[in-house]
Amino acid sequence: MSWQFYIKSFQDYLRLERNLSSNTIVNYTFDLNRLVTYLLKNEMDISPIAISKLQMQEFLYHVSKELNARSQARLLSGLKSFFSYMIFENYREDNPLSILESPKIGRKLPDILSVTEIDALIYAIDLSKTEGERNRAIIETLYGCGLRVSELVSLKISDLYFKEKFIKVTGKGSKDRFVPISDVTI
Repeated sequence: MSWQFYIKSFQDYLRLERNLSSNTIVNYTFDLNRLVTYLLKNEMDISPIAISKLQMQEFLYHVSKELNARSQARLLSGLKSFFSYMIFENYREDNPLSILESPKIGRKLPDILSVTEIDALIYAIDLSKTEGERNRAIIETLYGCGLRVSELVSLKISDLYFKEKFIKVTGKGSKDRFVPISDVTI
């Protein structure tokens, strides 16, 4: 069977069994296709069942010249996940990446706006327009509750508990959490 068969099967597993986001599935697929392209360019006709640790190390060495440490770590994570899946489905007995460690990367904190910048953003909203109050509520909720945009847009009326002063947020991996909400945001 070809790489594409296993990649398609892996995509189905990620979507149905692991419930991963479509972006994660696209990125893992991109990583696998990068490996397949490398094998084809180097005239290595080898299946995912037979690929060796040495061949994987050669591939990773090749792409390490093109990628920064964070991208290398993500690539390695996607490939390890694929080969773990191959073991799970009994296609392989070992993971050719099991002994490799991800490059060390520091934790990058997200950039945040200052209180002054948030205030300026809120004051710039034209409350005389019909969407003005909605826009203010969006900004107040994003900032006041520390939500991701994807979390905000998926909120439902049933997730709002104003009397108790919290909202139920569905985050990454469909995990629910309860977030306090201030009087100003309410």
